[in-house]
Amino acid sequence: MSATRKQDLYVLNMATASTSSSTASCFMSKAIEKDSILWHKKMGHLSLRKMNHLGHNNLVEEVSLKNFKLSDVCVSCRKGKQTKQSHKPKKFHSITVPLELLHMDLFCPVNRKSIAGDQYCLVITDEYSRYSWVFFMIEKSEMFECVQVLVTKLESLYKLKVRMLRTDNGTEFKNHNMETFCNECGIIQQFSAPCVPQMNGVAERKNRTLIEVARTMLADSSLPVQLWNEFVANAYYTLNMVLIVKRYGKTCFELLHNRKPNLKYLEPFGAPCTMLKKHEPGKFNEKVEEGYFLAYSTPNK
Repeated sequence: MSATRKQDLYVLNMATASTSSSTASCFMSKAIEKDSILWHKKMGHLSLRKMNHLGHNNLVEEVSLKNFKLSDVCVSCRKGKQTKQSHKPKKFHSITVPLELLHMDLFCPVNRKSIAGDQYCLVITDEYSRYSWVFFMIEKSEMFECVQVLVTKLESLYKLKVRMLRTDNGTEFKNHNMETFCNECGIIQQFSAPCVPQMNGVAERKNRTLIEVARTMLADSSLPVQLWNEFVANAYYTLNMVLIVKRYGKTCFELLHNRKPNLKYLEPFGAPCTMLKKHEPGKFNEKVEEGYFLAYSTPNK
């Protein structure tokens, strides 16, 4: 094999070079890969699949190659484009009864207090039925009492056992009081890995849904944002009635209570209403006061 020297470079004509086919293929392969790397950088680190799509379909001009080849992973692409691995949904559901696993998460909807002084909202969701309960708190320290009361009430009401609590690693969940309570009740605490909210995805998605519905109610009613706790309370009550758990084809309410929800008493949030005055008005005074419908009183029948 011979080459012509031009200045400080040897130019090899592969078309006329007398060499074996395997050696020629090796030279051609290295040349193609070198050009591919250069074009990869020129095209803004475009993926190999998209580069070949451009070449094969003649979508661009003045490109020396039609078939690009990259054998090594571009380190710069990893530094600039790498993402976390996606978390695919589980095909098998190990939870088959209500209350066996409860998901919990705490969020602060706005940077202002509600009219009642609340700043935080605790959302607890049942894995099996996706039924939720919400608690509004002035301080995060109130969270433990809310969990303690709810677990005791649920076990007494439904004659079922809460076996697991799944949360993130927040100090409001990971503390001595919670650990002692769970040990006494035989409850297993499960914590999601740091920076992996997908492991507590049920709670995260429920929070997002509640906030979206509450925000929509706020926009529709034009009521002040200081009533955010009322928006969320109305949203959680309504969603428990109407959301369908896909794998069972039933509402959250029916899966927990074994009966279909009655929507007869549902009202639009913020709807104008009148309330009969508690005290007997004078002969010619108005008997009602005007107001807006905000939420349902769950403790009352």
